[in-house]
Amino acid sequence: MELIKLKKQIKNAERGWKLLRDKQDGLMKTFMEVIRNARDLRKEVEGKLSQAFKNFAQASALMYPEMLETALLYPSAKVSLEVEKQNVMSVYIPKFKVKKEGNILNYGLLQTSGELDMALTLFQEVFELMVKLAEIEKQGERLAEELEKTRRRVNALEHVRIPNMKETSKFITMKLTEAERSAIISVMVIKEGMEKKEREARAA
Repeated sequence: MELIKLKKQIKNAERGWKLLRDKQDGLMKTFMEVIRNARDLRKEVEGKLSQAFKNFAQASALMYPEMLETALLYPSAKVSLEVEKQNVMSVYIPKFKVKKEGNILNYGLLQTSGELDMALTLFQEVFELMVKLAEIEKQGERLAEELEKTRRRVNALEHVRIPNMKETSKFITMKLTEAERSAIISVMVIKEGMEKKEREARAA
């Protein structure tokens, strides 16, 4: 009974190992895709940030400090952030949604330079990209955590649990074989003894 139960456990463990391997492969594929997206998006963010700061530096050089401060003193643009969860292969990853209100260029255009307009417009674009980058990097972090957990479970099943159960099954099978062989020998000895007595009884 223990051997039958153990064989069922081995079969279930091997099925679970295969499912976990498939999950691990799927997670790795998704993780690598997220990492590539994050790398490309980070390059884009860094490029636009560099250009935005360059434009802002040019605007600061062309405008009086008082005019620049006045232009940026009362911003009318507002931004809110909504967070949702999405299930990807049993991993809950965040989804960020940016909502904008108002106009970032709320100052008089006659007293400001075009470089300031370009700088602020680029900063607004970069903000949305940075939120998207944060979302993607968080997804990568969650996927990496789940990938590590899955890898440990796969290794534990493959190198520890399944081999141990197979070794135990082999030991039980060997013991049962020995017991069966001993029982057969005992039966043969008893049968031989009975036949000997019958022959002696006939001879008498």
